[in-house]
Amino acid sequence: MGLFNKKEGGVMDVIRCDEKDYLVWKWRPAGQGLNSTHKENAIRYGSTLHVKDGEMAVFVYKQNDGTQQDYITGPYNDTIRTANFPVLTRIVGLAFGGESPFPAEVYFFNLQGNNQVRFAVPYFPVADPRFLDFTVPVAVRGQLTFNLTDVPTFIKLNRLVDFSLDQFMEQIKGMVVKFTKNYVANYPIDNGISVLQIERKVVDICDMMQARLAPQMAEDFGVNLKRLDISAIEIDQESEDYIEFVHVTKEQQKIIAEQVGRRAAIETDIYEQQGQLATKSQYIQAHAINQQAEVLKAAANNLGQIGQMDIGNGIAAGMNPAGMMMGMAMGGAMGGQMANMMTGMGQMQQQAMQTPPPMMQYYVNVNGQNLGPCNMQQLQQMAQSGQLTQQTYVWKQGMANWDFASNIQELSLLFGAVPPPLPPAPPVQSQNN
Repeated sequence: MGLFNKKEGGVMDVIRCDEKDYLVWKWRPAGQGLNSTHKENAIRYGSTLHVKDGEMAVFVYKQNDGTQQDYITGPYNDTIRTANFPVLTRIVGLAFGGESPFPAEVYFFNLQGNNQVRFAVPYFPVADPRFLDFTVPVAVRGQLTFNLTDVPTFIKLNRLVDFSLDQFMEQIKGMVVKFTKNYVANYPIDNGISVLQIERKVVDICDMMQARLAPQMAEDFGVNLKRLDISAIEIDQESEDYIEFVHVTKEQQKIIAEQVGRRAAIETDIYEQQGQLATKSQYIQAHAINQQAEVLKAAANNLGQIGQMDIGNGIAAGMNPAGMMMGMAMGGAMGGQMANMMTGMGQMQQQAMQTPPPMMQYYVNVNGQNLGPCNMQQLQQMAQSGQLTQQTYVWKQGMANWDFASNIQELSLLFGAVPPPLPPAPPVQSQNN
């Protein structure tokens, strides 16, 4: 049997919410204005409750031992019964004996609606990690979307009586503006990028901000952040701070280019000196071998005469065994020297083959940063990964200025073969009849 049925003399109330746009709405009996009497919270006999799908009705009972709530999730359309109101059953049984209306505040919560808050952060200074003393004015615009999923937590964190959605959104907006300003101001330094590149990082900043802001909104306001969208991050390019920052950046790049040029020149000189030393060393060794070869050649010419040496006592020149033995000994020594000469020459040639010639080094400007020195193998890897393109500025020792990679003959081969231009047509020769 229902707790509240229509009795003689009773007045039936229909407890429902017909608002279109709301997050929290408080029900009041018909004819009762805001805080008109204490009877506005009295649930009368025969009341019926209508809760639509996507809604939740919360009955708030203020008792001496603390506030308690009954939660009714839609769809629900029936006379109020104690079977669906565990807290109400105990209150009515103890306090009213089931005979009198009970005091309660009834709130409807919208669980389906998406609430959007637009926000804008006016220009504020953002520093560059390379020049912390210079800042650039940056502005941010966007919006966030939130909904309500945890009603008990929301009730604990917010005042329900006379709840204003506009005021609630202003509170959220204030927190989002403060959070956005702090996050964007630190993003270039935390991620090591130029402040002038921050406009290209809108998607990354959105994702990171949403991941950090969602727990904060749930903790502070009891709502669920569904989406954060930053529509624009703008740099005030007409401000004096921006103009001064660009000037300082160009001057710094010029200094870096000069330093890179001097470093490349020193390295090139070192490579050349190493090459010259290697050439001189090889020349000296070759000259020594030639000298030894001449000595061995003279010894070889005399070797055949040793066997015919006059050994005295009037013996005529002829086959001389002692001379032959001496010649064999000298031949062995000469053979050893010749072998040492050949070994030295082989080692010298092998060393010359293993010593690479000085390699030309290049410097590459990628996203405003100078990389290098880079050899051809490194440049080929950069071209394959897309980091080096035909429109990338490069520089090497001997070049007056930076130039596109496609304009340098040895680098243009990294981007695929380009057919040569067609030769001009041969001139038409007149024929004499």
